[in-house]
Amino acid sequence: MKKKYATDKKNLERDTTLEFLRGSGPGGQRRNRRETSVRLHHIPTGFVVLADELASQAQNRKVAFERLQKHLKILNKPKKRRIPTTPPPSIKEKRIREKHWTSRKKERRRVSAKEL
Repeated sequence: MKKKYATDKKNLERDTTLEFLRGSGPGGQRRNRRETSVRLHHIPTGFVVLADELASQAQNRKVAFERLQKHLKILNKPKKRRIPTTPPPSIKEKRIREKHWTSRKKERRRVSAKEL
């Protein structure tokens, strides 16, 4: 059974390491000088989430936690059980024909090896 991960804010804060850094790219002096980017590392899963779009560190932190919650909800969702279908008769016939030709090919190889 798959392990469930907590998605509430309190547990997420406990299970993650929070890191603030300077965002790269366009934005000029304000972006290069302030550490507004937020990187979250969720320790149990190993997910790393980065948020650096907004000018405020608090807003980026909120966005990062929302992204992490979204990832964890996807992980927590149980996979649908696959119901196997029966192959149609035409496919069964094709598979048998291919097996027949493969065995004939191998048979011919054995005969030619004995002659040598």
